[in-house]
Amino acid sequence: MKKYEGLFILNTSGKEEGVKDVVDKITADITAAGGKVETVQKMDRRPFARVTNKKNPAGFYVNVIFEVQPGAIAQLRTRFSLNEDVYRVSFTVAPAPKEVAK
Repeated sequence: MKKYEGLFILNTSGKEEGVKDVVDKITADITAAGGKVETVQKMDRRPFARVTNKKNPAGFYVNVIFEVQPGAIAQLRTRFSLNEDVYRVSFTVAPAPKEVAK
């Protein structure tokens, strides 16, 4: 298994109270694909630098660090593209933790 970092931008227009439910669905989808979620970091609602849709000028950012087989990333990308609550998603390989000098 490989460690990945997923940055999710959630479509929260008119649904501020539903962010926790969407994050729970995202972690359930990762677990269903055979992955293991390590960390979920809820950032905040931030405006977009370039607005593509005037109805959606901002999004709620969530950073998820998880482990999964490399072949499952394509499946997750497809699953999240079909989810209307996920506006954008980006997966990167998580960097290895740096050793602390003593």
